[in-house]
Parts: sequence; C-alpha cells; structure tokens
Amino acid sequence: MNLKEQTFFFKRLAYLLNANISLVESLVMLRAQTGVKKHNAIFDLVLRDIEEGHALSKAFGKFPRMFSKFCVSLIRVGESSGTLPATLEYLAVELQKKHVLRSKIVSAFIYPAVIALATLGITVFLMLFLFPKITPIFKSLHAHLPLSTRIVMASSALLLHYWFLLLAGIALVCIGGWYFYTRSMRLRMAVERISLYIPAFGTMLKSYHVSNASRTLGLLLTSGATLEEAVVVTAEATPNLIYQRELQALGAVVARGECISTYLATRGRYFPPLFCHMAAVGERSGTLPETLLYVAELYDGDVTEYSKNISVLIEPVLMVCMGLLVGFIAISIIAPIYGITQNLHA
Repeated sequence: MNLKEQTFFFKRLAYLLNANISLVESLVMLRAQTGVKKHNAIFDLVLRDIEEGHALSKAFGKFPRMFSKFCVSLIRVGESSGTLPATLEYLAVELQKKHVLRSKIVSAFIYPAVIALATLGITVFLMLFLFPKITPIFKSLHAHLPLSTRIVMASSALLLHYWFLLLAGIALVCIGGWYFYTRSMRLRMAVERISLYIPAFGTMLKSYHVSNASRTLGLLLTSGATLEEAVVVTAEATPNLIYQRELQALGAVVARGECISTYLATRGRYFPPLFCHMAAVGERSGTLPETLLYVAELYDGDVTEYSKNISVLIEPVLMVCMGLLVGFIAISIIAPIYGITQNLHA
C-alpha cells in the first residue's frame, strides 16, 4: 500500500474498532472494500492469523512490503497498552502528514520537469525533422559553414542514423545505474550524502528527513514505547541510509543511558541546531514526545517553503537553458543562410 491507501485503511479500522466492532469483523469489512487481488490475498492470511489468536502486529509483520516496520511497531505498542483504536487514529493522521510532505517535494519538481521535457522535445524535433531538410541545401552550395552549423549538422546526422543506439545506451545507463544504486550500499550512501550538500536542495532534504524522524520518534513515544525502542524503530523505518546510520548510533547512545541531545549536538551536519536545542528542552522538561511532534510540524513548514523556493529558482534557469539551446540551433540555421545571401549580393 502507498501512504494514501495506508492512511485510508488505518483510519477506517480505527473508526470500526471505536464503534465496538470486533477486529475480525472490521478486517472482513475492509477486505470487502478492497479491489486489489493481492491485497485481498494478504487480508485473508491476516484474518487467518487473527482467528488463530495471533496479534494484529504479528500478522501485519509478515508483510513488510505492505505494512512498514513503523506501522507494525506502533500497532504493537497500541496492543500492549490497550489503546489500539487511538493508536490507529494517530497512525492515520501521521501517515497523512507524511503523504502531504512527500507530495510537496514531488510537486516542486513537476513544473521544472515539464519544461525540461519540452526543451528536449523541441530540440529533438529540430534535429530530426527540420535540420535534415535544410542540410542538403548547405552541402549543394559548397559554402564555408560556421562552426555552430557544423556541430548541429553532425549531431543531427548522429541522431538520425543512430537514434536506436543512443536510446539503447541511455536505457542501459539508467537501468545499470539504478541496479548498482539499489545493490551497492556504498554507492547509495555516497549519492545520499552528496545530495545533502547540494545548495538549497540539500537543506530541503535535511528538513524532510529530520521532520520524518522527529514525527516517527514522537509518535512512538506518545503511544507508550520506550525511548530505546522508539529510536530503534525510527532507524528501521528511515529509508535514507545516512540518517538510518545516525539513528542507529543514537540508539546505542540511548542504550548507554545518555541524553539524545548530547549526541545530536555533535552531529550538526545532519541535525540542525534548532532540533538539538528543542530535544534538550524536551528532555529537561519531561515533554520529549510533544516537543518532537512540534518540531516535526515546524520542519514541515520549512520543507514547504524550500520546495516553493527551489521551484522558483529552477524555473528561470531552465528557461534560460531552453532559450540558449533553441537559440543555438536557430543561429546555426540562420547564420549560413545570411552568409550565402551576402555572397550572392556581392
């Protein structure tokens, strides 16, 4: 399930449980509303486990690709504390916030991506359909062509005769890059580390990961999990390997009985000073769960602002690049024509 589907599912399950409907009957009703065959098959297995007396968290834990470790751990805490319906409501709300946050980041790059695709489409059209019709005229006149025209002619011929090889090469590079990125932890960590230092974009990514980690940690603590357990689950639920490693180290610090703010203060490259100060305040006042959830909301706002600013910054850069590229091709066409007409007048 994606985040939106998970939000819908947990919200409905909490509603049914609050209405004093049994867990088995609630799952049967939700299964009837699901139109995906794979989901129905999983629900059948979950229902079988529940009917055999297994806990809901254990049944969900068998399907990590459908229910994340964060969801399973939070449900386990709710079961142990006897507050499963309330925990499911918390979970639905927080998953919705995560979905909104991710959507903001994606939407920030939609318009720039459209401009980039439009630029690529116009360039390919000019190179494959327009320029090949003009090239024979230039060759028949045996005139000395400008360097820009010769470059475009060579590029056009390359695209026209070897486009399938170019497409195959691009596809091979993309597939190979993705394969090695997913298989090699060292490569993935290097890419994720570099992305955190890209101007503007890296700051937004840091705020995004800090917000997610803070929200997950705060929600687990609010539901009754111990700090050590919450940090371990948060590390497991974090997709970014850099922050996953940092949270694992934080778990070792908590296991030794030390304050989390002490460790966070030494990791300023990944955790902003404000986050460290707020964590310290929460520890001193005994309100760490509430403080972490407040910090998550704070960095959600930062991500929203950064996403708007990045979109504003990228758009003019792409427009300039688009103008330069199309202008270069246009000059490559106009310059030799202008030179030929000058010679004719002479």
